[in-house]
Amino acid sequence: MEVRNIVENLIPWLLNHGIKIVLILVVAGLINRFLKTFITKAVRGNIKNHISEEEKRRRVETLVSVFEGTFKFIVWIAALLMILPEFGLNITAVLAGVGVVGLAVGMAARNIVSDFISGLFIILENQYRIGDTIKVVNIEGEVKEITLRRTIIKDKEGVFHSIPNSKINIVSKKSQ
Repeated sequence: MEVRNIVENLIPWLLNHGIKIVLILVVAGLINRFLKTFITKAVRGNIKNHISEEEKRRRVETLVSVFEGTFKFIVWIAALLMILPEFGLNITAVLAGVGVVGLAVGMAARNIVSDFISGLFIILENQYRIGDTIKVVNIEGEVKEITLRRTIIKDKEGVFHSIPNSKINIVSKKSQ
């Protein structure tokens, strides 16, 4: 008898809330696809034409990777905040709690903020890109990934090094 009550209560909930949740997830996925296409076209359209095709490709790849990751994070957080009320959670309380925690973390996260600002300047100034060979903090290798927070370099032995962008003071670029 209990199983029947659960099923009787579950079906209306799924029809009401489940459809909203699926719809939110689908729309978030579509927004991410649209943003990826839009970002790629916008970046390609704004890269200078006087550089080589290989350099242009690496620059586009670097910028698209950074912007796409940032916007994807924002879209999925927004989707999560829209889904939580469907489970009966009051997001006002969640947002207030996140605000207080964010303030406390912000005070302690000076290094992270510094990493993001440094990463932004690395990307905007085109100091190096994915695929370039660089030497940073006595580590030499190929840049495999750049985010606003860190740079990942693969050295000659195949070891991946994750370097916070705020620790990158001097960069020696070995490739064009």
